[in-house]
Amino acid sequence: MTNKKRILSVAILIVLLLGLFGFLEKGRPQAELGLIATPKIFAHRGAMDRFNESTITSYKIASEEKVDALELDLRMTKDHALIVMHDETIDRTTNCTGRVSNLSLWEIKSCFTIGEYNGEITTEEVPTIDEVFQTFGSKQKYYIETRLVYGEAVMEERLVKVLLAHHLLDKEQVAVQSFSEESLEKMAAIAPQLQLTLLFKEGEFDIEKALEVDYPVVGLEATDVTEEVVNALHRQGKEIHVFFNDHENMEQQQERMKKLNIDGYYTDNIIFTKRLLSK
Repeated sequence: MTNKKRILSVAILIVLLLGLFGFLEKGRPQAELGLIATPKIFAHRGAMDRFNESTITSYKIASEEKVDALELDLRMTKDHALIVMHDETIDRTTNCTGRVSNLSLWEIKSCFTIGEYNGEITTEEVPTIDEVFQTFGSKQKYYIETRLVYGEAVMEERLVKVLLAHHLLDKEQVAVQSFSEESLEKMAAIAPQLQLTLLFKEGEFDIEKALEVDYPVVGLEATDVTEEVVNALHRQGKEIHVFFNDHENMEQQQERMKKLNIDGYYTDNIIFTKRLLSK
């Protein structure tokens, strides 16, 4: 084969490969624009990369970063006080042990959270939701997660009373999220003005359910997010808020979420997420 024929053959092959690549790309789903111009940043348990999670100091650091909302997890004590605590027990984050629902507020207040940052041990008491509102008031927005207590929706009425007491029963100030549809249904009944988010556990995302429920926002774990999921939810006018369980790969996952045009990030690293979204 002459050089001229070789060159022609290679050129034809390249054109065919480019054409095939273009065909495949055309058939591949493309991420559509998000529903909001600038994605929201939610301080997941405060600034937990710099201080003990779910503490007043952690939330103060996050508030100074001008996040869109402070993300708080609620647990109810034996005497029906609402504390800010992610886990079912206080074992992981404090110097005490026990299930929150089996302990009184006094017992929990006798303990303190423990962390280690920059080689130093940090301690601070577990706050109530009332103390968080006393600290920040209407100067800050809140994204609050409710959950069932022994299988029952009992913390919702207490939460609404506290919100009313602090003049925060306003969708511009507060949004409520939950993995429990029962909890969200109760919130919708007693505080219909608040925005509600249905959360899905990692690996349990159900696109059909997410599309059929009335809630305007869906929350899911990063590994369950695909272009098909994002496009389907956006076409139905639903915002997509994403949390990240794999801390080691959080930055890479957030970069992927940016390409998919999601609407909100529950972030453990506010500085990184703000820098990413500003690019």
